[in-house]
Amino acid sequence: MKPVPHATSLRRAPVQRRSAERLTRILDACADLLDEVGYDALSTRAVAQRAGVPIGSVYRFFGNKKQMADALAQRNLERYAERVTERLKDARPGDWRAAMDAVLDEYLAMKRTAPGFSLVDFGNQIPVGSRAEPNHRVADRLTDLLSDYLGRSPDEDLRRIFLIAVETADTLVHLAFRMAPDGDPKVIEETRELLRAYLGRVLD
Repeated sequence: MKPVPHATSLRRAPVQRRSAERLTRILDACADLLDEVGYDALSTRAVAQRAGVPIGSVYRFFGNKKQMADALAQRNLERYAERVTERLKDARPGDWRAAMDAVLDEYLAMKRTAPGFSLVDFGNQIPVGSRAEPNHRVADRLTDLLSDYLGRSPDEDLRRIFLIAVETADTLVHLAFRMAPDGDPKVIEETRELLRAYLGRVLD
């Protein structure tokens, strides 16, 4: 099982601080507008207006809204990885239960609070590539992030374990949020127990 390459949606990477700040404003505006109008009604012109930048600045980074949404998904994944890392700073190394709670809890927190996340998350809600790719990307990121913490080699077996866990959690968390705006707590708890049973069997 080969790692999924990290997708790159930017036409041009920002070099100067001013350019990086402009890109941040564009992605922030994209996220806010996704919550307000949805993906179908999203436009590069509306994003430029909301971000307070010329339309040419948007096209400097992105050829279309699909690339912009995918870049937002990539940023979400990096922020998610940072949150999980921060959460595990005080945890006991090798404690996969603490790692699993951090992975699930931080995903739920972003699902509830991050602008645009309900539509984009890590790329599997809108047409930004195949549905399978984002979960592979998340599993690869978690493998690289957690292998040292768990004292495991980031090999094919660990990637497969994380991919199964990510696919399972993704399906059940989406079910929880279809059942209740903030995620049905009973479905979330069943998801947590299911993950503990599976990971306990393969990681203990």
